[in-house]
Amino acid sequence: MARDEQLKERWEAVVVLLSDRFADGDKLDLDAIIYLIGVQELGQLHRTFKKDEKINLMHIAICRLLEPFGYYEFELFDDKGWPHYKILEQLPPLKAGEQSVLMKEAIVQYFVEKEVIK
Repeated sequence: MARDEQLKERWEAVVVLLSDRFADGDKLDLDAIIYLIGVQELGQLHRTFKKDEKINLMHIAICRLLEPFGYYEFELFDDKGWPHYKILEQLPPLKAGEQSVLMKEAIVQYFVEKEVIK
């Protein structure tokens, strides 16, 4: 199977799984999935987040997702339990479509590593 085809199939599996579980089947978009990963990585699942915290959750997710690609490295948890990452390498300039593909690849890899999908 071609790499692009495999990514597309795995991405759809992630979208269906998370949409069924968290959105009553309404299709979640990329940002919503990044947000859910941020909540998972923070580990404070049963609380309401303020607007600025939601942005921070997405940042946590992006750092965690791009860590295996060598862009970020986990640094520490602060006194409130929030993870912090340091930048190892600046992301190259990417067009919107390229950013989307990179994030989808990273998300699929994340769920494969977590053994949620194959």
